[in-house]
Amino acid sequence: MNLSIPQITHLQGTRHVPGDKSISHRALMIGAIADGVSEISFCSRAADPMSTLSCIRQLGLKIEDLGKQIIIYGNGRHGLQMSSAPLDAGNSGTTIRLLSGILAGQRFSSVIVGDSSLSQRPMKRILDPLRLMGAHIHGTDINTAPIKVEPVDRLHAIRYALPMPSAQVKSSLLFAGLYADDTTSIIEKTQTRDHTERMLGLQTKNENGSFVVGVHPDVKIEGKRFFIPGDISAAAFLLSAGLIVPGSNLRLQNIGLNPTRRRILDILRTMGGNIQIDNERIIEGEPIGDLLVQYSELKSNLELHGAEVVDLIDEIPILSVTALFAEGSFRIHDARELRMKETDRISAIVNNLRLLGCEVEEYEDGFAFEGRKKYSGNILPSYGDHRIAMAFGIAGIRIHNVTIQDTECVDISFPGFWKELLASAKM
Repeated sequence: MNLSIPQITHLQGTRHVPGDKSISHRALMIGAIADGVSEISFCSRAADPMSTLSCIRQLGLKIEDLGKQIIIYGNGRHGLQMSSAPLDAGNSGTTIRLLSGILAGQRFSSVIVGDSSLSQRPMKRILDPLRLMGAHIHGTDINTAPIKVEPVDRLHAIRYALPMPSAQVKSSLLFAGLYADDTTSIIEKTQTRDHTERMLGLQTKNENGSFVVGVHPDVKIEGKRFFIPGDISAAAFLLSAGLIVPGSNLRLQNIGLNPTRRRILDILRTMGGNIQIDNERIIEGEPIGDLLVQYSELKSNLELHGAEVVDLIDEIPILSVTALFAEGSFRIHDARELRMKETDRISAIVNNLRLLGCEVEEYEDGFAFEGRKKYSGNILPSYGDHRIAMAFGIAGIRIHNVTIQDTECVDISFPGFWKELLASAKM
C-alpha cells in the first residue's frame, strides 16, 4: 500500500506506543524456559515478537493469550519439546539469534527459518561462538538461515569477547550459558542493551575498561510477572514529529528509559529539543517514565561515531530525518552494521534524502549532509523496512507531496503507526 502523507499543523495530546520489542522477545523466551507460570502484560503485538510467540508455541508450551496479558506455563529450561515443523522467525533477527542460544542446549533437533530478508542476514556471529561452546549448529554455506541445531548432552562454558557490539549475540550466548557446565562470560568493549541481564538477575562488571557479564547454569529462572514498557525506539518517531511540527505538545506514556537505550533522548536534547521526563519509576528492574515533548528550534552540528552509534543503531533513520529540519550538519561514521539490517539502511536513507532534494555524501560506514535546506516532495520507497517507512513518513508531515511506498511493513514494529500519527494530528 502507498500512502500520501498529509501536512500537519500541530500535534497535541497523550499518545501510547507499542510495548518494547526487545523486552517482549526476552520475556517470552524467559517465560518459556522458566519454572512455573509467567504473566506478560502489554507485550508488543508487532510482527517480530509475534514470531517469537509462534515459535515457543511450536515448542510444546501451553500459552494463553488474553489480549493485554500473555500467560506462559513454563516447564523449566529442559521442558521444551521438539517441533514437528521448522520454527519460523519471520523477519525477526532477534527471534532467530536468541532462540538459537536456547535451542543449542536442548536434547532434540530443531530447524529455524526466516523470510527472504532474514535469510540474507549474517548468522556467523552467533554460529561461531555457539560452536565454541560445543553446540551442533549450522547455517547455509554462507552462514545464513535456515539454521539447523542438533542435540547435545551439555554445552561448555566459554569466556568470549564480542568482536563487534551486538546485544543479540550477547543474549544468545547468555541463554546458551544456562545449559553449559560452568560460568559463561561475555566481554564487551562497548556495552549494548542489557535487558537480558536485568531479566535474568545477572550483574555486569567493569574490568579494565570492558564490560563483563557472566551466567552460571545454576541460576534460577522462576515464572514471574513481566510489565513491558513502551518501546523508546518506537517513541522516537513521535518525539521527532513533536519536535519538528510547530505548535506541538505531546505526552508519551510509560516509555522504557533503560540507560543503554535512552541515548536518543540525550542527542535530541543536545540539538535543542524540549523533552522532559515525568513520572519516572522502576518496574521489574526497568526504568519507565512519561516523555513530554514540545516543538523546538533545532540545531544539529552532530558528528556521531563509536559507542554513540551502537546506542543509536535503531534510531539513526529517524534521527537523520529530524536533522533535516535542524540548522547545521549531520555526520555519522562507524555505522556499517546498518547495511546488514532489514535492508541496507545507509543506502536507503541516503537515496531517500536525495529524492527529497538533500545533498548527501555517502561513506561505507555512514553519511553526511547539511540541514535547513528547501526540500521537495517525492515518492519514496520504504524498501520493505519499517524504520525507513516511518522515518520518511515523519519527513512527509513537514514536506509537501511525500508518498511512502509499501507502508504495511511498519507492522514489524509499530502496528497502527499511521493511524496513531495522523489521528493525533490537527490538520
